[in-house]
Amino acid sequence: MLDPSLPRPEVGRSFTSRRRVRLADMDAAGRVRLDAVTRFLQDIAIDDVQETGWGMPDHLWFVRRIRLEVREPLAADRELELATWCSGVASIAAGRRWSVTGDRGGRVEVDSVWIHLGPDQRPARIESFGIYAEAADGRPVSTRLELAPPGDAAPRTAFPLRTSDVDLHGHVNNAVYWQALEAVLGADAARPLAAELDYRDPVDLADPLELAVEHRAEGVTVGYCVGDAARAVARVELSAGA
Repeated sequence: MLDPSLPRPEVGRSFTSRRRVRLADMDAAGRVRLDAVTRFLQDIAIDDVQETGWGMPDHLWFVRRIRLEVREPLAADRELELATWCSGVASIAAGRRWSVTGDRGGRVEVDSVWIHLGPDQRPARIESFGIYAEAADGRPVSTRLELAPPGDAAPRTAFPLRTSDVDLHGHVNNAVYWQALEAVLGADAARPLAAELDYRDPVDLADPLELAVEHRAEGVTVGYCVGDAARAVARVELSAGA
């Protein structure tokens, strides 16, 4: 189970960095957008694994599941402190936890599961992971997908992709999925919320991506659909008190 409430470990590795918020990271009201937050999360994760030797080219990490909780929106924050550590370990996957604190009181907590690939881009067992495993303290993680896609009757809207949406690995970058959520949520994206996203299969530039949106009792469910297949599924729960 993804748990963004896990505290920073007292033993084991954690990594901290700071990021300045720039104009391209903000919406029209000055709030740090969800896709900007996820880009910052990616950046600090890459900085972390490159420092320890668990990054490219020998090790590749692809996100499988993520839960992002906006406890206090980053409404006026212009400098962010980001801390990250390992939240769990499995044979070919590991959990990564982040905590984001803004200089004006904003706060975002995140937990995630990433699949480990070798240099041949095939799933590879994680060995000699002590530098991270100590922080996980024996907590396991699961790569099982949890979210059901919207029903067939859910209305769909085309979400055209751009060449700038594709990253070094040849697929649409993780942050683009959060750009789509911003478009679906509109003004609700500025509220406290919890968003969970399951990545099923990659989306490529040539794919005719559509967003299927369904309102359910537990919140808004979004399917990132190419034809009949949901390549990813997101669920957003809006805070009732916001």
